Amino acid sequence: MNKTFDYLVVGCGYAGSVIAERIASQLDKRVLIVDKRNHIAGNAYDYYNENGVLVHKYGPHIFHTNAKHVWDYLSQFTDWRPYFHRVLAMIDGQKVPIPFNFNSMEMCFSKKLAEKLDQKLLDKFGFNKKVTIFELLKSEDPDLKFLADYIYKNVFLNYNLKQWGLKPEELDKSVASRVPIYTSRDDRYFTDVYQGIPLQGYTNMFQNMLNHKNIHVLLNTDYRDIVDTIPFDKMIYTGPIDLFFDSAFGNLPYRSLRFEQHTFEQDYFQEVAQVNYPNNYEYTRITEFKHLSGQDVPRTTVAYEYPQSYEYGINDPYYPVPKKENTELFQKYANEAEKLKSVTFVGRLADYKYYNMDQICARALMVFEKEVANEKE
Repeated sequence: MNKTFDYLVVGCGYAGSVIAERIASQLDKRVLIVDKRNHIAGNAYDYYNENGVLVHKYGPHIFHTNAKHVWDYLSQFTDWRPYFHRVLAMIDGQKVPIPFNFNSMEMCFSKKLAEKLDQKLLDKFGFNKKVTIFELLKSEDPDLKFLADYIYKNVFLNYNLKQWGLKPEELDKSVASRVPIYTSRDDRYFTDVYQGIPLQGYTNMFQNMLNHKNIHVLLNTDYRDIVDTIPFDKMIYTGPIDLFFDSAFGNLPYRSLRFEQHTFEQDYFQEVAQVNYPNNYEYTRITEFKHLSGQDVPRTTVAYEYPQSYEYGINDPYYPVPKKENTELFQKYANEAEKLKSVTFVGRLADYKYYNMDQICARALMVFEKEVANEKE
């Protein structure tokens, strides 16, 4: 470990790993990538448990994108298992397809009312459109207003209270917009052109990404412990931006998660990979991993997901809390980051932004092309 590295990359998740791979393969530079955890792949990390089931340690990760360049980039490191994610939500004692669509309405309402609502949605928004709950709530039509109130109360309100500790309207509207209403019978949770699960798992994909002669991986390591002892020229930082600056302006809020895994001596536990519980129980959803991997093993493992407050040093920061005052606090840190010419900040925690996997991959590729690759020596 007495070499000088061209780059120190902090964090082995998507942002750090993608940029590390690009620096190593495209610039022929030496990279040291470090992570406090004992594994690569960030929150996408998966592993085979003692029952041989491939489980996602930090909750279900389903890759979906409309960006061909992102799909093509990751396809260098993995083959894909085609997979279309379907989600059910327990509403009034029955499991209903989510996002809410024409099939959901047939299950929740009488045939006559469901057909009436279908037609009004088609007349107002058109076929196969995505309508946010806030768009629907603005409707002056009493029937569509009824539908909006029903979906808000049964799908969004209590789920948000559990997930975020806040009502939907207290968060940035981008959060609720992630689960729109579909004016069709499309039961898929995502409608992107490219959808799938890495055939050998996410961890395997990251291993392939980081398997380069110019990349050295150091796990179980806080970058602060080595930053003054291992020589490097520039840093890519993907961790929490507030911690980089020792929380000089105060801590940025996050939400965290807790998972309870249970294995059952049966082929399957539930009909689909994910069942949400917006109005019942303390957990928000149950994920069954065999639906994702397509494995043929005699047992099945599920994870119950419990949202919780983030406490530094106690649990992991998962989701930046998208509120105006938090964005303003982040901007103070972003202004300080701008002053540092030898450090590039990128990632969900560094950007304080709720990225999907394809979005963070696209962001990392863009930062590499526009900032890192064009840096002057």
